[in-house]
Amino acid sequence: MSVNNLKEKARWLRQELFEMVIRQRAGHLPSSYSMTEILVQLYYGGTVRYSEGHPDDPNRDRVIVSKGHAAMALYPILADLGYFPADELEHFTERGHLLGMYADVRIPGIEGISGSLGHGIGMGAGFAFAGRYDGMEYRTFVIVGDGECYEGSIWESAMFAAHHKLENLIAIVDRNSLCILGETEDLMALGDLEAKWRSFGWHTVAAEGHDFDSLREAFELIGKTDGKPLAIIADTVKGKGVSFMEGRAEWHNRMPSDEQIVTARQELAHG
Repeated sequence: MSVNNLKEKARWLRQELFEMVIRQRAGHLPSSYSMTEILVQLYYGGTVRYSEGHPDDPNRDRVIVSKGHAAMALYPILADLGYFPADELEHFTERGHLLGMYADVRIPGIEGISGSLGHGIGMGAGFAFAGRYDGMEYRTFVIVGDGECYEGSIWESAMFAAHHKLENLIAIVDRNSLCILGETEDLMALGDLEAKWRSFGWHTVAAEGHDFDSLREAFELIGKTDGKPLAIIADTVKGKGVSFMEGRAEWHNRMPSDEQIVTARQELAHG
């Protein structure tokens, strides 16, 4: 798919997510928007291997959104792949329907529950280790929040993955520099995350998280890391695509006013 087509897919995904959230007045748009291009590159840019209509294909690559409050960003994509009916998106968070606020393994295409932060890398390392043990060629991709990197379980799992040379494990750190309480570097400085992951034995590279060429170049390193797991530190903007949400921590789970809804729809329509 061309870069222009990928940009159009990103615009589509943001619009779908916006309507899904506004309909129910529930969800986390800014956290989803910071990783929109990452997901589009994974699923539509030829990075992740999957079978449309077959979410349980044993040869599929595994994708885990460890920052679980944003795992809802997968829902329109999974519906688009034919994993469940698209009209389920209209019933997001409704009792008796499929799609909850946080992703659940009952949803076709969801590989693990990730509402509690810090566990995605551990799950991903387990998938990667099991895949190698079973002689499978699938890769495991884990999207991690930068605020989530405060969790000690992230670094325990990072050590495990490096020790076992899990070259089939790829972490993408959504480096939007914000979490629910404010700026990460003010709350508890994370410092140079590229150097930090490298110090834990990972092959590490920086990427522009909203630029498809930059993301593609980073993902092209998969399988070329001399036995090391790959960490991609993706520089992103929380709330990307909606001007009044961009880079604003207070919009973590806030709902827009009627006037702001009109503005957001106009901005999202023009990409």
